[in-house]
Amino acid sequence: MSPEEKLAELGLTLPEVVAPLAAYVPAVRSGDHVYTSGQIPMVDGKLAATGKVGAEVSAEEARELARTCALNALAAVASAAGGLSNVVRIVKVVGYVASAPDFTGHPQVVNGASELLGEVFGEAGRHARSAVGVAVLPLDAPVEVELIAEVR
Repeated sequence: MSPEEKLAELGLTLPEVVAPLAAYVPAVRSGDHVYTSGQIPMVDGKLAATGKVGAEVSAEEARELARTCALNALAAVASAAGGLSNVVRIVKVVGYVASAPDFTGHPQVVNGASELLGEVFGEAGRHARSAVGVAVLPLDAPVEVELIAEVR
């Protein structure tokens, strides 16, 4: 089953690539890899939520938002690689969580992104990863996800 078919089976479609908020591009292909810029949880051109995880945003909400970020990152990858079927594997994911000072569940939040990638790509979706807590993200987004994909 292709990644596109797997997305459809999950009831998901690739969104339009999120327009950059500043002076950068959503994704760059270099050789056999595509590097995405950080993707925030934009849905239909609007930020799905704002605030800090562990304060205004629950860990479970943030996990779903990380999933949205990963879907946006896949759209960026597809645009640079000529479609998701050209993805060989997901190599690395970095997830940033804007969190309250006492919040420590960053890995569980970023699991939202990692689990989506596993659902779409199977074993090829397993990746190295960092989950980083930060004070604030662009537009007061609760989460941001970037990834590196190997492509053919």
